[in-house]
Amino acid sequence: MKKIEAIIKPFKLDEVKDALNEIGVQGMTVTEVKGFGRQKGHTELYRGAEYVIDFIPKIKIEIVASEEVADKAVETIQKAAKTGKIGDGKIFVYPVENIIRIRTGETGETAV
Repeated sequence: MKKIEAIIKPFKLDEVKDALNEIGVQGMTVTEVKGFGRQKGHTELYRGAEYVIDFIPKIKIEIVASEEVADKAVETIQKAAKTGKIGDGKIFVYPVENIIRIRTGETGETAV
């Protein structure tokens, strides 16, 4: 099993969610986050005053998938989230040792 974390632009969330649903991904956790990478934030003008936005709003999607589905999920996220501009985000993939469903006590693949 693999855990996939994707940091994407907020307006791409619906496209990514719909694309993941189409390939059979059943659950995900979505969190509003802030951060920066190479773009290092940006400067904005508000009421004549200039100020720096260090942390840019992003969305973090977390998914746990079987080995077979994980590669397809990564590819799907990459295609759906891409704008071709700076700040499109990143995808991280981690191995998952075990999963336990709290309600039933199921473990492993059946708990996904």
